[in-house]
Amino acid sequence: MIEHDIFKALADPTRRTIFEKLARANRQNASSLREGMGISQPAMSQHLTVLRNARLIREERQGRFVYYDVDPTGLMQIVNWVEKYRSYWPERIDALKSTLKDMDQ
Repeated sequence: MIEHDIFKALADPTRRTIFEKLARANRQNASSLREGMGISQPAMSQHLTVLRNARLIREERQGRFVYYDVDPTGLMQIVNWVEKYRSYWPERIDALKSTLKDMDQ
């Protein structure tokens, strides 16, 4: 299930940071993504592989460089998952408001 892979990938704070960096300033190589993070190149490669396998990022080779960017496929999976539960929260909040109102009286 792709949603499982997405949430598992984003559960790691380092991968969330990498993803957020790409979302803010897309199309970066691994070296620029590592700046300020204090992780090794092999560790960065592993994190990028997990994000790519979850379809959260994509890579593009240009000569000897590989550039990474956010992949809309994974983002749509997140949006679709959240959408399933969007109607749930207003109903629950209304029920909570009603319960709290009853408790005040």
